[in-house]
Amino acid sequence: MNQNQKELTKAELQIMQILWNIEKGFVNDILNEIPEPKPAYNTVSTIVRILEKKGFVSYIPYGKTHEYYPVVSKDQYTREYVGGVVKNYFHNSFKQMLSFFAENNKLSIHEIEEIRNLMEEELRKKQNK
Repeated sequence: MNQNQKELTKAELQIMQILWNIEKGFVNDILNEIPEPKPAYNTVSTIVRILEKKGFVSYIPYGKTHEYYPVVSKDQYTREYVGGVVKNYFHNSFKQMLSFFAENNKLSIHEIEEIRNLMEEELRKKQNK
């Protein structure tokens, strides 16, 4: 994934979420997964072609139709996207990001305890290396 494809539009992300879920499909398969009110077939087809040009999806041709599949994994996109948010909004500091959410009451006590447990586990792993 290169720099100019980091962030997807809302419509592109919706299509990618579907492709990540169904793993591969034709435009009609994607359209069937979109909740009502459904966009036009041509709209979905255009978005899929944009995603293909951006390098997020590829396809297998079957005559005049194409079966699309993701070439960027959900995990890969998430890492890049979250990394960009941390870099652009929190001075490249995950500590600042967590502090922001904790201080603005966005994290419950249970979530804070879970994060602490995850961090303690990660600390143990790094200390044992």
